[in-house]
Amino acid sequence: MRELHVDQVAEAVSNLVMEANYVLEPDVVAALEKARCDEQSAAGRAVLEQLVENADLARNERVPMCQDTGNALVFLEVGQDLHVVGGDLYEAVNRGVRKGYTDGYLRKSIVDDPLRRKNTGDNTPAFIYTDIVPGDRLRIRVATKGGGAENMGQLKMLPPSAGWEGAKRFIVEAVAAAGPNACPPVLVGVGIGGNFDKVALLAKKALLRPVGEPNPDPAWAAREQELLAEINKLGIGPMGLGGRVTAFAVHIETMPCHITALPVAVNIDCHAHRHKEVVL
Repeated sequence: MRELHVDQVAEAVSNLVMEANYVLEPDVVAALEKARCDEQSAAGRAVLEQLVENADLARNERVPMCQDTGNALVFLEVGQDLHVVGGDLYEAVNRGVRKGYTDGYLRKSIVDDPLRRKNTGDNTPAFIYTDIVPGDRLRIRVATKGGGAENMGQLKMLPPSAGWEGAKRFIVEAVAAAGPNACPPVLVGVGIGGNFDKVALLAKKALLRPVGEPNPDPAWAAREQELLAEINKLGIGPMGLGGRVTAFAVHIETMPCHITALPVAVNIDCHAHRHKEVVL
């Protein structure tokens, strides 16, 4: 059994949260460039030019590309043959988040109680999602997701009779309701199936797929394109100033569900779509 010390985890998470805020991944840069080519609105093109310039400045100057440096979402895939030593894995993740947000001069946005609302001062606790997988490695994926986009998520427990048309209507209406608040162009994560809690996680995990990579099932890939076309007909456009590019892509993840239910969830990410990963 392979051993991995928690200090390595903390250091990796620290680096990931800083890099996510400074440097866009190639898939996001490519999506911005494509949007700039596709957009026909003069205002929309001007916004996209500014977003590309902003990303370049963030990368070159090592500063956050957005003042909202986000919730720290940490997705762990823990190999079943890996032994984490030296302490608590989740404590190490939070230690890494704390160090990254402090050393990187990133805004701390987490409050300790939903109503009393005292800032924790270090952006912890992180929101941690863990899967046990074959192997002896630890895959860490970090997303720093701003509140404007996260607040636009919706979930609905539809009856099975609603079918695809009902699900599609709900998804498009959720993006329409988000309007400019999620800082479009957006990436739309959709979960369909599971149960009340699983469908929300499916929608969030859908955002981890490289931008525009289709669902491996051709039928669902076709539905992704159908949704993207409908969403881009909304005319919201870049930063809500109007145009044809409201979304970069729609990603759908599915799983089995109960015969009485058709759960659907929408989780939206902003144009920055900040994410990084490493395998230890």
